[in-house]
Amino acid sequence: MNAFRKRGSGHSGDATRAVVITGIVCVLIGGVVGNAKADESRRPNLIFVLSDDVAQGDLGCYGQQLIQTPHLDQMAAEGTRYMQAYCGTSVCAPSRSSFFTGLHCGHCPVRGNYEMPPEGQFPLPDETVTIAEVAKAAGYATATFGKWGMGFFDTTGSPMNQGVDHFYGYNCQRHAHSYFPTYLFDDDQPFRLPGNDGRTVGQTYAQELIQQDMIRWVRDHADQPFFLFYAVTLPHGRHEIDDLGIYAGKPWSLKEKSYAAQVSRLDSDMGQLLSVLKETGIDDDTLVLFSGDNGSSFSPDSAMGKRFEQASNGLRGFKRGMYEGALRQAAIAWWPGTVPAGRVTDQPWAFWDVMPTFVEMARAEPPEGYETDGHSLVDFLRGGDAPKREYFYWELHGGRPIQAARFGDWKAVRIGVDRPIEIYDLAQDPAESNDLAESRPDLVAKAAEIFSEAHRESPHWPLSGKTKHRADREKAAWQITRRRNAETYVPDAAR
Repeated sequence: MNAFRKRGSGHSGDATRAVVITGIVCVLIGGVVGNAKADESRRPNLIFVLSDDVAQGDLGCYGQQLIQTPHLDQMAAEGTRYMQAYCGTSVCAPSRSSFFTGLHCGHCPVRGNYEMPPEGQFPLPDETVTIAEVAKAAGYATATFGKWGMGFFDTTGSPMNQGVDHFYGYNCQRHAHSYFPTYLFDDDQPFRLPGNDGRTVGQTYAQELIQQDMIRWVRDHADQPFFLFYAVTLPHGRHEIDDLGIYAGKPWSLKEKSYAAQVSRLDSDMGQLLSVLKETGIDDDTLVLFSGDNGSSFSPDSAMGKRFEQASNGLRGFKRGMYEGALRQAAIAWWPGTVPAGRVTDQPWAFWDVMPTFVEMARAEPPEGYETDGHSLVDFLRGGDAPKREYFYWELHGGRPIQAARFGDWKAVRIGVDRPIEIYDLAQDPAESNDLAESRPDLVAKAAEIFSEAHRESPHWPLSGKTKHRADREKAAWQITRRRNAETYVPDAAR
C-alpha cells in the first residue's frame, strides 16, 4: 500500500513537517488525455483559476452585453464552456476548500466562512490531503496566488503547510476586501504596499502585483510540470480599481462602472496568462480551468443585478443560497489539442471532481489518507460524457445551515434542518419555481436519505447552527479587523 503521511505540528516554523509518498508513478505516457501534439515526455500542467463572485451573467460568452470580456470569450471559443458546472458551495472559503481537498461540503473540513482572530480563517487540518500535496509529491512545482482563506501562517492550514511551494497575495479574506491594502504576503513574509491606507483607493493596486508575480512564476517554471491555483479576488467587493477604462464615461453609478472594470480587468489578466502559455510553448501541455467560486453577490432585483442582467440565464438565487443561481458557475476548460474547441455542454460536474481528474492526469496512485467525493473528468474533458454519479451534495454553515442535493434532474433544497425539503425538476423547471414536494413524497424521502448520508458530523459544523465558540471568535476577528483598518495597520515584520 502507498504511504502518505503528514508529520509535525503544522506551524510554519516546523521544519520537520513533510509529505512522504511512495509508489507514485511519476512518468506520464504522452497523450494521457489524447493530446497528440504534446511532448510525449512531459506531464501536463494544471492551472485552476477561481474568480471571486464572477457570475455566468458577467461574461460575454454567457450572454453579457455591457461588460467586455473578449479574452474569456476567446478562451471559450478555443475550449469548452460548461452550463452546469457546480461550485463547492455558495461562499468563498468552503468553495475553495472543496476544490483544494476534493471533498463536497458534507465532508470538507471547511464548510463556511469561519473568521479567526487576529487574522485568517478556520484552518485546514494537518491530516487533510490536498491537491497541492498530491501534486508536490508527484514531482510538480506548486503555487497559489490571490486569496487563500484556509488558515493563517501559524496554523495547520497555512499554504506552506498544505503542499504549496510559493504563495503570493492575501492570506485572510477579510484583509482581501481592500484592493489597495497596506500589505500583502510573499510566501509567509509580509511586505508593504506604498501609498495605500487599506480604506480608500490608493497608489498600489494589489491585483497588479499578484498578476505580475503569477506570470513571473509561470515563466520560471515553464520547463517543468506545475500545479497553479490562482484565486483571483476580482470582482469581489469592495468594488475598487485603479482604472475605470472604457467604462469611465458611462452614465452609471461609480459602483457599476467599477464592477464592470473589475470584470474586464479579470478578463485581460486571463488573456495575459493564456498568451504566456503560448509564448513559452507549453499551451499544449497545460489544462486551464476557469470558474467562479459562487453565484453573483447581487440580487437580480438590485441595481447592479438589473444593470448587467446577471440573472439572464433564468436561474433562481445568488450568493449564499442553495438554488441553481448560487451554485452553477461560469466555467471554461482550455487545453489546445485536447479539450474540444467551441464545445458547449449541459452535463454537470463539480469542484470536487478536479482532484481525481488531476490524479488521473498525473498518473499518481491515490495515497493513504487520500479521499475524494469526486469523479475523474478526463474523458469528459476530451469530449466524452460526464461521469455518472448518485448525487451532488452541498451544505453551507452561516447562521442557519442550509443543504441541497441534485440526483439526476431532481433538485432538493432545505433552508435549515427545521424547514421542509423542497423538490424541483431541473429538466422542466431550471428556475426552480415549482416546488413538487407535496406531490412527490418519494423524492422528499430520497432527498432526506441523501442529506443524512452525505453529512459527516463535525463539532465545528453542527447542523443545529453556529456554536457560541464560533460566534465569539468571529466577533473578535471582525473587531480586530475594523481596528486595524482604522489604524492603517502593517505587520511589524513587513519589509
